[in-house]
Amino acid sequence: MWKGACDTAAKRIAEAKEYNKQRWDKSHIKPAFKERDQVLVSTLNFNNLKGPKKMRESFAGPFTIMEVEDSPDPVKKIIKARKIRLNGKYQRQYLVRFKNQTADKDKWLEDGTRWKHSSKEVESL
Repeated sequence: MWKGACDTAAKRIAEAKEYNKQRWDKSHIKPAFKERDQVLVSTLNFNNLKGPKKMRESFAGPFTIMEVEDSPDPVKKIIKARKIRLNGKYQRQYLVRFKNQTADKDKWLEDGTRWKHSSKEVESL
């Protein structure tokens, strides 16, 4: 009895998955962006906006598209800060790019890092 119920549930889930895929494929239109197009950016996941949610703007922009990449995932998330667990507590790190350096020289530095101005050495507090 239990095996029959599991088989029926698996079959129904597969049918629902196929149905949803067909609906998505039928209604989805892949956006065709070109250079110099004006686009709006959704503010749904912005965490730096103040005030009540229903009073905030839904979109920011318009912004101009400077370059279009032909990759399967053209939008990449840009991380400016991250948290790591170090010595039993969470610590914030920031991505730092040094002047006249390429992206492969970027470093994650902890919050509370002091710079020695005479050279590019870093010391921790």
